[in-house]
Amino acid sequence: MGLMQDFFGMMFGSGRNVIAETAEVFRENAEQAGVREGQLKQATLAQFAAEFAQPRRGIFDRMIDGLNRLPRPMLAFGTIGLMVMAMVDPIWFAARMQGIALVPEPLWWLMGAIVSFYFGARHQAKGQEFQESIAQIVARTPQVTANIRSLDALAAGAGLVETSAPEAGDGPNPALADWQAGK
Repeated sequence: MGLMQDFFGMMFGSGRNVIAETAEVFRENAEQAGVREGQLKQATLAQFAAEFAQPRRGIFDRMIDGLNRLPRPMLAFGTIGLMVMAMVDPIWFAARMQGIALVPEPLWWLMGAIVSFYFGARHQAKGQEFQESIAQIVARTPQVTANIRSLDALAAGAGLVETSAPEAGDGPNPALADWQAGK
């Protein structure tokens, strides 16, 4: 009996589980992995919230944003306008295209770089705004979940209004009678 007791004491005694500890060398502890994953998600959300927190924007910033929105529509409408003018007045269009034919190649490369950087920067800014909105939505998720639970509890409680007749010995309830009459 002493030998078995010493063996089990060695394997499972003193609050330790040698088998479980040995197995964790070869396989990750799922519970601890979940805890670490939850902590990582919380840290990521906190970082997003800190990174994307911006003070209220002034009139100058909004005006510059408005100006930044002009080039794309102007390019699109300008191109459509050129196509329309090519059909309406081909001589006028041909004269403008002869002028463009005189633009040197390095200037075309410069124009291409400017337009590429503008649209690339715009794409990056919009991508960051999208990530900010995602972070804000994810940060509001616990509050929305709590609100839904509260609404579900209210909806479940709304059907529990008693409409039974008063017990013997109780007098009539005028408020209940008015409510039932209005229903």
